[in-house]
Amino acid sequence: MKKTQHYVSGKWLDGSGDGAPVFDAVTGEQFTSVTVEGLDVPSILQYGRDKGETLRRMTFQQRGLMLKKLALYLTKHKDSFYDLSFRTGATKVDSWIDIEGGFGNLFANASLRKLFPNQSYHVEGEPIDLSRGGRFMAHHIMVPRRGVAVHINAFNFPVWGMLEKCAVNWMAGMPAVVLPAPQTAYLAEAVVREIVTSGILPEGALQLISGTARNILDTVQSQDVVTFTGSAITGKQLRNHPQLIEESVPFTMEADSLNASILGEDAVPGTPEFDLFIKEVRKEMTVKAGQKCTAIRRIIVPEKLMEDVQIALGQQLDKVTIGDPRLQEVRMGALVSDAQRQSVREQVAKIAKTADIVYGDLDSVETIGADAQKGAFLKPILLRENDPFKNEAAHITEAFGPVSTLMPYKDLQEAITLSQMGKGSLVSSIATYDDSIAKDYVIGAASHHGRILVLNRENARVSTGHGSPLPTLIHGGPGRAGGGEEMGGMRGVKHYLQRCAVQGTPTTLTEVTGIYQPKGAYKEAEQHPFKYYWEDIEAGMSLKTHKRTITDGDIVNFANLTWDHFYAHTDITSLDGSIFEKRTAHGYFLLAAAAGLFVYPNKGPVAANYGLEDCRFLRPIYHNDTIYVRLTCKQKIDREQRGTELPSGIVKWYGEVFDQEDELVAVVTVLTMVQKKQTTFVEMTDEKIAECLANLTEDSKPAWGDLMPQHMLEHLEYTYRIASGEIQDFEISTPEKILEKVHATLYNYEKMPQGYDFPLREKSEMAKLRHPDLATAKARLLEARQEYLDFFKENPEAVTKNVVFGELNRFEWYLLERKHLNHHFEQFGLI
Repeated sequence: MKKTQHYVSGKWLDGSGDGAPVFDAVTGEQFTSVTVEGLDVPSILQYGRDKGETLRRMTFQQRGLMLKKLALYLTKHKDSFYDLSFRTGATKVDSWIDIEGGFGNLFANASLRKLFPNQSYHVEGEPIDLSRGGRFMAHHIMVPRRGVAVHINAFNFPVWGMLEKCAVNWMAGMPAVVLPAPQTAYLAEAVVREIVTSGILPEGALQLISGTARNILDTVQSQDVVTFTGSAITGKQLRNHPQLIEESVPFTMEADSLNASILGEDAVPGTPEFDLFIKEVRKEMTVKAGQKCTAIRRIIVPEKLMEDVQIALGQQLDKVTIGDPRLQEVRMGALVSDAQRQSVREQVAKIAKTADIVYGDLDSVETIGADAQKGAFLKPILLRENDPFKNEAAHITEAFGPVSTLMPYKDLQEAITLSQMGKGSLVSSIATYDDSIAKDYVIGAASHHGRILVLNRENARVSTGHGSPLPTLIHGGPGRAGGGEEMGGMRGVKHYLQRCAVQGTPTTLTEVTGIYQPKGAYKEAEQHPFKYYWEDIEAGMSLKTHKRTITDGDIVNFANLTWDHFYAHTDITSLDGSIFEKRTAHGYFLLAAAAGLFVYPNKGPVAANYGLEDCRFLRPIYHNDTIYVRLTCKQKIDREQRGTELPSGIVKWYGEVFDQEDELVAVVTVLTMVQKKQTTFVEMTDEKIAECLANLTEDSKPAWGDLMPQHMLEHLEYTYRIASGEIQDFEISTPEKILEKVHATLYNYEKMPQGYDFPLREKSEMAKLRHPDLATAKARLLEARQEYLDFFKENPEAVTKNVVFGELNRFEWYLLERKHLNHHFEQFGLI
């Protein structure tokens, strides 16, 4: 029988021996086994550390784009994962949460690249002045840790649990060693196999040990990070491992918790909030058959509504069909294994010593399309604890399945206290339409919960629900929940980075951080900074402008233009007792005047003003004062090409406005969108085209495709005749829903794909040549090109359609011509 394999040290391996059997949760049949015997764990960890250098050297932008590419790839191969996921007992919805929720984590973390600098390390926070005058300062940087992230995962989310952690450590530049739980390791293996096949991750970025390697922590080192998801008991044992203590290894724990959902006192039967609460509890009891660390385990409701809730919830649970998760009519599948089902029964028995089972039966369940005796099926169990302050079993015992306990409260403070009796949870929620109740609950309960959802009629349609951790929010909780934090956007990435405070001069810290630090040395630009492309600009590049004297008329005219008649600008008789001595220039006029001094008027790489940040007016400027500006590149931020924009990046310019005494009067950070250099394509001038055509002969062979030299020339001629409007009797072949996206590719600097199938009738006529010889084809091509140029010279506003890219204007035809000619001239080795 096939074993679940491991991917370690760059290869797929079987463990030694027969291993532990793994059973289909629905049918009870064994179909694989898991063994970690024979694995050299220390060498696996060291392999990751050694190979991790590739990830560490990548920039945040490169890592983010890598995650995005991986997410897209996995999405295209998702169907096979669903087939395996059914074996875990998961329904289609359960599997969607696990599988595509995991891919969603990759997408979400990929987007974080926009928040990090375009370098391999992060600069955190603002600079800190350590001396008067800012000549000695500090800044914090965060660099990738030089170890491996060891992820010990639970059985319930083999895909999501792996990818939500790995996405974060990969984003930080750290490789991972993943240990999925044995019961569902086969699904994690299938996903890792696709990841390896894709070749998207650098080697060593991901290793898989399919199962429980009990010696995994014996050789971890101080640069490693360990995360654990599972039971609180196991987590506590791991946290106290001697090697973790000896090496001070960061350890993050996310454990099972007794999450609570509260029904607000205002949410009585008949209100939307009451109905939402009942449906949310039912969902959290039955999704993944209740095998969720965020499931609702304690249902806390006003004592006068206990009967209403019990009846309504029972009616909702009656609608839950149980059976083969592959069937469309089934709403709840099986638990992961018979052993897990038995564990749930034992835990329910502990709670039932003081609580009553008011819905469900531990020993009887009706199933659809499956044998209830062979599969690990269990009917949802609702218990009722009438004295939750006296009896603590429901607050300390977790039955990790479709089980929850109903309990009463007299007032909101009691509800808060009951929620805290779980001693720390991942999530709590409250259904209420009264924001004062919501506020009191949140502030009172927040100390004991990692996340709190306030559910009401206004957010119900868009709410992600009680049990859904999100990549942008912290996932973790205090106390029993483990005290750890995962995900949380940038916060999650920082768990895998080492923070270091760097002290030095502003000039030194500018070089270290890549961000200009005020009072650092200027790098005088050889030409106006707005003449440089994005790649050629560097932090510290600076321009000192000429001067301008502010007149009384300037101030009055600006007031009249803007309708800003604040007294300091317009009524000099009202200055007594104010901070102003004379008629004062508007702060926004200073900004406008500063822009007039530093803006370069001619068209160049600067495409647009992108905004302002950190504007401060330090002292007044009066009429007859003189100002000048020092404009310095503060920081560069990469930006991907979007829509019909040429590729560009953002440059932050630090603007300092000085007066005639060289006193600083204002500072502002100006953002500009700056075009990137185009280095992919050769510009197709008349001379370059003539040179390429001269080198094309009958014997020229294509590097790809089946075009012959004359075919290629006649194809280009045909395209020029389309551009000039001579040929327009065809339909655009690109579907409308993707046409805008395809059209936008004209603006990027990426080459055309090789072997593209041109969708026009020209293809069917390609076998017969239209011209007698190659020389004639060259001449006709040049004639068609000249007609195209003349057409747009005479009709500069004209638009003609292209079969692939839709309607194109003159500039877009230029972009297409450059790409198209480069593509075919490179095809024949002419450039």
